[in-house]
Amino acid sequence: MRASPPDAFAIDLSRLPAHGREVATFLRGQKATRHIPIVFVGGAPEKVDAIRKLLPDAVYTAPGRLRSALRTALANRPANPVVPAQMMARYASRSAAWKLGIREGAMAALIDPPRNYASVIGELPAGASLEDAPDEPRPITLWFVQDAAACREALPGMRKLAARTKLWIVWRKGSGVTQPFLRLSAAAVGLVDYKICSVDATWSAA
Repeated sequence: MRASPPDAFAIDLSRLPAHGREVATFLRGQKATRHIPIVFVGGAPEKVDAIRKLLPDAVYTAPGRLRSALRTALANRPANPVVPAQMMARYASRSAAWKLGIREGAMAALIDPPRNYASVIGELPAGASLEDAPDEPRPITLWFVQDAAACREALPGMRKLAARTKLWIVWRKGSGVTQPFLRLSAAAVGLVDYKICSVDATWSAA
């Protein structure tokens, strides 16, 4: 896209609006694509309203009206396009617990946690708890991995667990476990990542 940018971008908000929002934010963050018009198509009204506040100079249209919306966008390119903060900058100040979906009163299970897991996760919201390998699944599970081969071997079993909990795979940076490795290995057993975050300077999660 940098080498040969298109005339406009059309982003469908009817299926994964959060993904569409982040794609648009990334495009506005790059000098090569910043001035290219963005057209958002469809989406639930409340999701569209939230994105419109973030990118008020984009064009918003309904399905079936994309052609006319593109003409409008191309004729009214933003001279000074809004550049929202990138995703990592917006979430940098959020706690690790918040990033991992641990809210007030939440119960999270830990599998193979490091000794310093309390400092890794940090302060918990009121009433939230972490349990090391409980007998029954909890709504959230944090599985810490530090070895690629062992991770791949355990994934089929974790696939079964993921049907009963929101599973996070938390990996140590520099251990040989990487995001591409996890994506390919997890996809092989039927798991798909839906969110990625940096837990701290040592750990990432997906």
